[in-house]
Amino acid sequence: MHLTADRVVRERNWVANRAETVVPLINDVRDDLGDVFDTDVDHVTEAQYLEAVDDVFADGDLGVNVAAMVAILRELDVEGDYPGFVVDEILGRELAATVAGRQPLRTLGEATFHYADLRVHGGADENAGVDDCEAALAAGFQERLPGWNWTERSSPFGVER
Repeated sequence: MHLTADRVVRERNWVANRAETVVPLINDVRDDLGDVFDTDVDHVTEAQYLEAVDDVFADGDLGVNVAAMVAILRELDVEGDYPGFVVDEILGRELAATVAGRQPLRTLGEATFHYADLRVHGGADENAGVDDCEAALAAGFQERLPGWNWTERSSPFGVER
């Protein structure tokens, strides 16, 4: 695979164009996890998602890595699918973590990927990696975007200088 600035733009556009699929998945995951953790989690709008996509790709070093993982997942298909299960899970988990950002959001993005992945199943005409890519985007962006109460407050563990 050869990545150019033009290819990064194309992958960014693909990610943005998936808003119809990714945003409802983010909100479903937030609803479910909010119930599990007994908290209210704000829904994400398409506008918030698109702004976050722009933020990710505005950072060239981050954007090229996200673009590469998206491109690989979009093209990944393994005959019979199951033998490719591990590689698309690894790439999906890493994409979610990369989009989510620094710790602890990175690890939460990885964990949430597996949860979101259970909810997404690609069409018969799509490569096997596409649904993992969508789950990864939902998991990563749902961590990156505001809406969780614990991210809206100062940490009680901050040490004053």
